Amino acid sequence: MSERKVLNKYYPPDFDPSKIPRMKLAKNRQYTVRLMAPFNMRCKTCGEYIYKGKKFNARKEDVENETYLNIRIYRFYIKCTRCLQEISFKTDPKNTDYEIEAGATRNFMALKLAEEQARREEEEAREEETNNPMKLLENRTQQSKNEIELLESLEELRDLNRRQETVDYDLMLKQYNGEDKIKRILEMQQKEDEETIKSMRLKHKRLQGDTRILEETIETVETPAKIRKPNTAKMEVSTSQSANRTKKNILSNMIKRKLPDENISKPNMGGPLSLVNYSESSDDTSE
Repeated sequence: MSERKVLNKYYPPDFDPSKIPRMKLAKNRQYTVRLMAPFNMRCKTCGEYIYKGKKFNARKEDVENETYLNIRIYRFYIKCTRCLQEISFKTDPKNTDYEIEAGATRNFMALKLAEEQARREEEEAREEETNNPMKLLENRTQQSKNEIELLESLEELRDLNRRQETVDYDLMLKQYNGEDKIKRILEMQQKEDEETIKSMRLKHKRLQGDTRILEETIETVETPAKIRKPNTAKMEVSTSQSANRTKKNILSNMIKRKLPDENISKPNMGGPLSLVNYSESSDDTSE
């Protein structure tokens, strides 16, 4: 299936565009276009308000014998939405705006009219000054008088203020500056106090650590004056007792070994003394 919207069309080699018949159209032919109302307007016949941005099916035509810097000017025809009265307006490329012609009046035109009037007055004044040099001198003298009057009024106001003033602004500025200095000094003092407090706390912590170590050393170490001399008599007694105990243990072990071979009845051992007596008697018999 071939494409409907073709960009490249086929032209046969014997094509002659001069043989195509031309349509004869009128010079001031009207075209139907879709547009929006360019400004707020009011119909003259029925008083209906037509607001900016309302859409219309309009007729467009060229304005004959009217151009601005070789720019065409177009005219549009619309109909009132209520009474179907025809309203016409055209473009204004000079002011980049639209100008209404018939069928309605433009609303909110006060500002535009004031600007146009001011512009006209300025142009007229310039033309008068260029054409009439005396008028130019009069305007300059008037301007100088106005300036002198303004300066005099300013001096009078200053004199009145000096008479009525009761506040010394210089002193106020000095006071504010003094207060700022005092605030700065207080802030510096606070910072110094905080730094000293921090240093004192660190020193206190260090001293506490040293005292703990000293207390521990004091508890463990004893002075030489308090050390007691060992008692030699007690040491001799303790050594003799330990020797006797070892002897008794050896004898008891010997007796336990000999008893089952010789079938000797075990004596009633009441304590360590009985064992000693038994051992002595056994020694005597063996001798």
